[in-house]
Amino acid sequence: MHILIVKLSSLGDLFHALPTVRALRQGLGATVDWVTQTTYVELVRCFSDVRRVIGVTRRGGAAGLRPCLRELRRDRYDLIVDLQGLTKSALVGRLARGVRRIGPSYHREISRLFYHEVGGLRDKNRHAVEEALEVVRHLGLPLPATPEFPVVFPRKAFAAAHPRIALAPCSRWETKNWPAARFVEVARALRAQTGAHFFLVGAPEDRAVCGTIAAALGAAAVDLSGQTSLIELGSVMQAMDLALTVDSGPMHIAAAVGVPVLALFGPTDPRRTGPYGAQHRVVSAPVADCAICFRARCRRGDLACMARITPDLVIAAAREMLRA
Repeated sequence: MHILIVKLSSLGDLFHALPTVRALRQGLGATVDWVTQTTYVELVRCFSDVRRVIGVTRRGGAAGLRPCLRELRRDRYDLIVDLQGLTKSALVGRLARGVRRIGPSYHREISRLFYHEVGGLRDKNRHAVEEALEVVRHLGLPLPATPEFPVVFPRKAFAAAHPRIALAPCSRWETKNWPAARFVEVARALRAQTGAHFFLVGAPEDRAVCGTIAAALGAAAVDLSGQTSLIELGSVMQAMDLALTVDSGPMHIAAAVGVPVLALFGPTDPRRTGPYGAQHRVVSAPVADCAICFRARCRRGDLACMARITPDLVIAAAREMLRA
């Protein structure tokens, strides 16, 4: 059995798909190839269940698929599973050579036109990991008792003593961010109480915020923002004892490698996209008139859902998690 997985983006979504890919590979005794955006090709090569990775460009629509067409059609697949559910991902699956094409229950746009069948019933009131696993149930395969995230990153040595805490203070949405001054307050308290060392992580555009936090913490912090590839970020995360994050890509990487995550959530829904697993915790302070608005810009103008998360709440949760 030879399977093609189509999951083009985004960073968190790639990790959410891993338990489904593991269940399909084991349940069908299959080899697995994966199509993703070129940005993520090297990352997906770290996924243990994947034999071959095919990259497609992010932009360009159907014309953008032309450069990868030969690679996409090199093999013939017994099963093509689109776990993205968009028109472009469905078209990728249609252009590949396959016997059977399955789309996800959460398909959108006109993607349904390209599938032979849809895997399961639409239900958005569950975590994205469980939503993707609906394809496994649809095929009559055993569902995992505990979903697995098989990914292997190179080991990285650190001189800093434990506990080591990753700080990921930035996301692409301003509404998901927590004030830098509060990260500093939390980190100073944890440093005084536990002797923790801190590692700031983020994209190049996060350097200003991360640099401000690192400068305030002095020798207790190392600023790695903008200096790591996704694979290097995975190596950093798996060496941590705790990850304190907003809703962001580093949060999903930390959760996938088994590091306890303390996640701060405001406008997005942790029931759907929070860190997956019992060892993680979410801190939030919902605002009655606009809870979980899914907006990149605050319509109130005061970012209340994140502003109401107090440092004391976060410090207490972090202490409990470190003790555990």
